[in-house]
Amino acid sequence: MPLQGRLSVERMCQLAQVSRIGFYRWLQESPLIEEEMEVRSLIQRIWVEHRRRYGYRRVCAELCRRGVHINRKRVARLMREDNLLSVQPRRFVVTTKSNHQLEVYLNLARRAKLTGVDQLWVADITYIRLKTEFVYLAVILDAFSRRVVGWSLDRNLASRLSLAALAQAIATRQPLPGLIHHSDRGVQYCSQEYRAVLDKHEMVPSMSRPANPYDNASCESFMKTLKREEIYANQYVDLDHLRSNVEQFIEIYYNRQRLHSSLGYRSPEEFEQQAQDRDDTARYQGVTMEFWKNPEKASTRILGKGIQVPSPSPDPFPG
Repeated sequence: MPLQGRLSVERMCQLAQVSRIGFYRWLQESPLIEEEMEVRSLIQRIWVEHRRRYGYRRVCAELCRRGVHINRKRVARLMREDNLLSVQPRRFVVTTKSNHQLEVYLNLARRAKLTGVDQLWVADITYIRLKTEFVYLAVILDAFSRRVVGWSLDRNLASRLSLAALAQAIATRQPLPGLIHHSDRGVQYCSQEYRAVLDKHEMVPSMSRPANPYDNASCESFMKTLKREEIYANQYVDLDHLRSNVEQFIEIYYNRQRLHSSLGYRSPEEFEQQAQDRDDTARYQGVTMEFWKNPEKASTRILGKGIQVPSPSPDPFPG
């Protein structure tokens, strides 16, 4: 029997009134306890770094990216035991006003098959409540990478709000002719000023069906994420304070750091870079449209302002 100083393990167990098997079991479990404490510490750091925005799925994905492969159920258990709760969503509120006589357009977004960036942009507007007023946020996303390419904050819903977001997106991305611009049927997107900008840059307008926000799901999802992870988790002094925080959330955190489940738990910037590395010409090929169920008739592309459609046939997807 090995000695610990002048005492054997057996004698020490007798003096401590513990069994030898209990001592050896404790000796074997010590590394497991230390490993779990390290995992707990890393989970807490990730949770704090992302300001309570991550649930157990994204925490698990971030752990894998850092070389720690762990089961989701275990992560959920550890976060529950440590009371690491993510910010919870609030009830959805409809804000679109589409009761107008302006021209609306066919829904092209749900027919598009995307192969690269700047083929389909999705636009939407939401409200944000401050202490003494309501303000409004207009956003434009690239549907391929979920990246925010343009946004604008203002105190009212005038056309300048959506026009400012569109101008920023165009200046940042310099899209080629033929890009599809999808939105709801709100008066801001149907206005003559907005349509004039789309025509100037040879974009193809597309709009959701009436009372169907799911056609605009990617942008609705971003708005939900923004409010849950940023707006509802903070207090803002005024519009300038809000604008500074929203800018940091979008430009630094959301576009560059936040892992998106729809992108295979990658950030939009990382996803775009990997897509470009795979196929550097995808952006210039135009977007493929599927107007009919017959595969032989579904190879239509939008290039420039025109849409080349095969021989006429009834559209099985009206609206």
